[in-house]
Amino acid sequence: MPQPPDFQPRDDAADRALRPKRLGEFTGQRQVVRNLALACAAAKQRREPLDHVLLSGPPGLGKTTLAHILGAEMEAEVKETSGPMLDKPGDLAGILSGLKPGAVLFIDEIHALKRIVEEYLYSAMEDFRITVQLGEGASTQAITLTLPPFTLVGATTREGQLSPPFRSRFGIVERLDLYGAGDLAVILERSARLLGVEAEPGGLAEIARRSRGTARFANNHLRRIRDLAQVHHGNRISAAVANEGLDLLGIDAAGLTEIDRRILRCLSLGRRPVGLKTIAVTVGEEEATIEDLYEPYLIQTGMLAKTPQGRVLGQAGWRHLGLAVPPEADAAQERFL
Repeated sequence: MPQPPDFQPRDDAADRALRPKRLGEFTGQRQVVRNLALACAAAKQRREPLDHVLLSGPPGLGKTTLAHILGAEMEAEVKETSGPMLDKPGDLAGILSGLKPGAVLFIDEIHALKRIVEEYLYSAMEDFRITVQLGEGASTQAITLTLPPFTLVGATTREGQLSPPFRSRFGIVERLDLYGAGDLAVILERSARLLGVEAEPGGLAEIARRSRGTARFANNHLRRIRDLAQVHHGNRISAAVANEGLDLLGIDAAGLTEIDRRILRCLSLGRRPVGLKTIAVTVGEEEATIEDLYEPYLIQTGMLAKTPQGRVLGQAGWRHLGLAVPPEADAAQERFL
């Protein structure tokens, strides 16, 4: 009787291994890395916790990775949660009261915090104290707890949704932008080495070029193309193998997915501005997903433009669909881009 294959248990360690551990290993986002390295060095010299940090930008650019790197640079414990998980002040109080001195509290999707929880953070961020309510009704008592100094690192794809009082409490505010193909190729070279797959520069360059400026997409594409290379191409990724794998994934020559192409086709139908809600219904995606995940790259490449009346197809979008650019699209480009 044949024996079942000896599978190795998979854990998240393999995925986490692709993430850099220190600022010196982080590729791209040079100004952000420089500023954070300087802030960490100064705080360590003063023997103080790092000032509170707000990281913004599209998904998949390394905000979570940078939060954990800041903990490593400051030799501090990192506690991680997310805005949607903090439903009431008591949820936050339990986390804050358990922090060690100098700890890093990382809140992902910090823009999703409820206002009452956000306001509860004010005194914790400024004065390192919180007020806890004990009991209910007439027997309610308020006790003020002193917290050890800590660093709050918030990550958001929607910085504009943070209230001005909240945003002003972050001493360090940095925005991450989409990566260039050269930086993504360097990231992929390191990831390929860690994944144990041979990769030619041409193959990595092709993956980088079609990863829409996002490190997460580049690494995800690399993992899937590694499967193809392992099974059919001697565990080696050449330019031809990369092209074959990306085609299997539905990633076209411009790095667009099927959802991207649906968005562009939707905008091409009426030849007038289209609202986000209409686009979401047409392509079958959530409005927030379209706005945070798909639009930044389409806007950067000139395929889509936002106007006060709605979204319009840019000149590059018309050309990508193989359609002639109508005169009204030329006018829109001149006015809004």
